[in-house]
Amino acid sequence: MKPSTHQNRFASRIKRLIRKSSDDYRITIGEVLRRRGIISEKQLQYALKLQKEKLNTFGKAIRLGQIIVELGYSSEEELVDAVNKEYRISVGSLKDDIKGLVKQKRDSFVEGLPAIRIPIWLQLFTATIFIIITTILLLNFLTLSKQKERLYRQTIKIGKVSLNYFSSNASIPLLEDNILRLNSLIKEAADVDGLLYAMIVDNNQIIKAHTDINKIDTNFEKFDNIEDVKREGDVTYFNYFLKSSEHVLNLTSSISFKDKKLGKVHVGVSIDFIKKLIHKERMSIVLISLFVILFGIVIAIFFGFRFSRPISKLVLATAEIGAGNYQHKIILDRNDELGNLATAFNRMGDELWKNSLMQKSFGKYIGSEILDMIMVEPESAWLKGRKNEATIIFTDIRGFTSYSEANEPEKVVEGLNEYFEIATQAIQDNGGYVDKFIGDAVLGVFGVPVHHENHVERAVRAAIDMQKEFQKERETDNNLLKSIGIGINSGVVVSGNIGSSNKMEYTVIGDCVNVASHLNALAKTGEIIISKNVYDILNGIIKVEELSPQYIKGKTESIETFKVLSIKEKNYAKTGN
Repeated sequence: MKPSTHQNRFASRIKRLIRKSSDDYRITIGEVLRRRGIISEKQLQYALKLQKEKLNTFGKAIRLGQIIVELGYSSEEELVDAVNKEYRISVGSLKDDIKGLVKQKRDSFVEGLPAIRIPIWLQLFTATIFIIITTILLLNFLTLSKQKERLYRQTIKIGKVSLNYFSSNASIPLLEDNILRLNSLIKEAADVDGLLYAMIVDNNQIIKAHTDINKIDTNFEKFDNIEDVKREGDVTYFNYFLKSSEHVLNLTSSISFKDKKLGKVHVGVSIDFIKKLIHKERMSIVLISLFVILFGIVIAIFFGFRFSRPISKLVLATAEIGAGNYQHKIILDRNDELGNLATAFNRMGDELWKNSLMQKSFGKYIGSEILDMIMVEPESAWLKGRKNEATIIFTDIRGFTSYSEANEPEKVVEGLNEYFEIATQAIQDNGGYVDKFIGDAVLGVFGVPVHHENHVERAVRAAIDMQKEFQKERETDNNLLKSIGIGINSGVVVSGNIGSSNKMEYTVIGDCVNVASHLNALAKTGEIIISKNVYDILNGIIKVEELSPQYIKGKTESIETFKVLSIKEKNYAKTGN
C-alpha cells in the first residue's frame, strides 16, 4: 500500500473521530429509515414532534423507533432490518442496546477512544491560573523592560554628572600638569557603584589620571569593537567589551580651558552591573509573582469547587428525575443564581411528581392509549363534546346491598377491588376505557375517544372475558364474583368533558347509556344481555338466545333483548388496532 493511501486512511479515521457525535449519535433511527425510503421526511418530522411532546408531558424520553412503530409508519421487523444493514450489527428488537452495539463495531483504536471529560472545576482552575500567569508575565516583561531602560538612562545620567565634575575641576590641574591633583579627583569617583574606571587623557594621548594607578603615564589605547555610538552635546557614549568580556558603557567628554582643548575624560560604567540590578529586580518580582500565583491557585480551586459541586448535584438530580425519582431534592445553601436554580429544580420535581401521580391514577381508568391522546392534545375537539357511535357496557353485582350489610367493610372493599380489577383489565385489553365506577357498577365505553371500527365486537368480547375470569375466581371466597350480570348497548352518545370549572370528567351521556343500564338490570348472575343494535352488527359471529321483549322506562315501545352464548375467535390484537 502506498504511503499516500496510509495517510488518506489515517486522515479519514481522524475525520470520523471528529464527526463521532454528528455521525453515529446525531443520525437517528428515523433518519436511517428516511434515507432508505421507508418513511418520508414529513413522517419523520411528525414522529420527532410527537417524541418531544411526550418528553415534555411524561418527563422521560420515548424511543423514536417505538413511536414510528406505534404510528404505523414502519413495522418493528422492517425497522430492525434497516438498522442492522445501516450499522452492520445484529439487533433482535428495539429493546436491544443499539447504541452500545454501534460502539462495539468500531474498527479502529483511535475511533474507540473515549471523549475527554474535563470537570468544570478543572476548567475554571485552568482558566484562572492561565489568566493570572499570563497577566503576571506580561506585567513582568513590561515592568522589567521599563526598569532596564530607566536604569540605563540613570547610568548615563550618573556618567554625565561625573564627566561634568571632572571637566569642571580638571582643566587647571591638567594645564599645570598636576598629576597628584588629577588623581585625587579620579579617586573621588572610584567609589561610585558600577563605575569600572575613570581616566583623564591629555592631548598627547598620555593617561594623566586613572582609577588604576598602574596605568598612569601610559599611552591611551583606543577602544575596540565599539557599538551604539551616540552623542548628546559634548558627551559621546558607546558600548564595548573589555578583554575580560565585561560589557561596558563608556562616556567621553572634552576638558577645555578658555576654548582650548586640553584633553579628554573617560568614564566606564558596567552594563553587567545594570543587568545584576535588573536580575535582583526580576527575582523580587518572581517571588511576588509566585505568591500571587499560589494565592490565585487557592482562590481558583475554591471557586472551582464552589461552582462545580452544585452543578454536579444538578446533574445527579437530573439523572434521578430522568429515572422517575421526582421526589429527589437538591440541598444548596446559596443565595445566588445557583441557589435559585436549585429551588426551581426542586419545584419542577414536585410538579412532575404531582403530574406523574395524576397520570398514573388517570391511566388506571382510561388506559394508556387514551391517556397518551389526552396528554399530547389536551385541547383537542373530542374533549369538548361531540356525537359519536359508541358501545356501552354495564356490569354490577346482584345482591350487593345485602352482602355489604352482612360482611365487614374491609372484606367488602377487598372483594370490590378484585371485581373492579378484573372488569377494568378486560375492558382495557379490548381497547375500551372505564368511564366510572358507580357503587358496585362499572361503566365501560368502546369507540370513543379512540375510535375502532369493531368497537361493538370489542365490547362483547370484553364482557365474555370478564365472565370467564369471574368464573375462574368463583372458587375463591369472594362471593361477589359469583353474582355479576352484564348489559351491552350500542348507539349514538354525546362524549366530552363535563362538569364545572373546579371539577371536570370525560364521560358519555345519552339514551344509549340509559338502555345499557336497563339491560344490565335484566341480566342474571353470569349472563350477558345485549340489545338488537348489538346483535344486528355481530350477527354471523355471535351465538345468542333470544329473550322476550322488554319495556324500559321512558320508551314507548318494547326493545328486543338477547343473551350472549358464545362468539367466534377474535381477529384483532388486545390493545391495538
